[in-house]
Amino acid sequence: MARAEVVGEVLIADNGSTDGSQDIARKRGARVVAVPRRGYGAALIGGIEAARGRYIVMGDADDSYDFGHLDHFLDALRNGADLVMGNRFKGGIEPGAMPFLHRYLGNPVLSLLGRLFFKAPIGDFHCGLRGFNAAAIRTLNLQTTGMEFASEMVVRATLQGLRIAEVPTTLKPDGRSRAPHLKTWRDGWRHLKFLLMYNPRWLFMIPGAILTVCGAVLASMLFFGPIDLGGNLVLDLNTFIFACLLVVVGIQLVTFGALARYYATVTGFLPRSPRANALVRHLTTDRLALIGGACLLLGLSLFGYATASWAATGFGPLNNELIPRTVVAGMSLMLIGVQTFFSAFIIGIIEIPLRLNRAL
Repeated sequence: MARAEVVGEVLIADNGSTDGSQDIARKRGARVVAVPRRGYGAALIGGIEAARGRYIVMGDADDSYDFGHLDHFLDALRNGADLVMGNRFKGGIEPGAMPFLHRYLGNPVLSLLGRLFFKAPIGDFHCGLRGFNAAAIRTLNLQTTGMEFASEMVVRATLQGLRIAEVPTTLKPDGRSRAPHLKTWRDGWRHLKFLLMYNPRWLFMIPGAILTVCGAVLASMLFFGPIDLGGNLVLDLNTFIFACLLVVVGIQLVTFGALARYYATVTGFLPRSPRANALVRHLTTDRLALIGGACLLLGLSLFGYATASWAATGFGPLNNELIPRTVVAGMSLMLIGVQTFFSAFIIGIIEIPLRLNRAL
């Protein structure tokens, strides 16, 4: 602090330590804040709320990070960055400092997804050493209490348009005498789950669109008859049924995605964008119910046509390959229509408390 010419404090967010380190910290001049709510994120939220400085640099108190070289963080903050992330992959990871799965699978994959989902300019999403403008980060209203707090800070800062920078930092083996609280698969899943929940487009819309397009193309190719691929491999009615199921599942996922983005937009869970605003304007209960009703009627028409064609043969054996395909297509449209029709009312349910709040 003296070298960087700053006035500051060392603050310890104590999350229930039982080794007496709180007294050591106080005797050394640190301010200790008790955070009764357990969890990595809970401890950090408590520390951020209690901190008195304009800038905050947070890090794990386990000897893994070098707090003596924070100049790059401070320089970036003074140059206008709201959040400065450390990058351990650029700065150097000493042998034994990071488990193999974390170094070569967990961190790279989750950081890649973070960049893909949110266009965050970060190569190390989960570095525990980071600095930030206290006022800017407090406006994010961070909520998660577990290890996924690391992802929440970066994601919400990106969504709110905060200025983010990245500087190299080193990682050493920690000096703890106990096993770390971080659990590879449990906390990896919590990070992945958080990234997906904050991006309905990648969670619902894109997988749904892929399933819908693939299923529709395959069903169109098989509607008028089987396809012989050679070598005794023939795509026939069973494949057509599978393709129709892909369409049904795909459209349901797209509907989920639209409803999730609608909810996230109108409640402020995710920031508004031109695309989200257009969705809110055009996605209404009446319109979605009308689309569902149209699909249901079209499906009933196809089903009725197939039934009439079968009746014309005296309900005997069917020699026309088009009839069973028409039945399957009609039933698929009926399913899509019913799902869409009742999904439309979720929008109305979401709007009820919003109308009440506006009235009050």
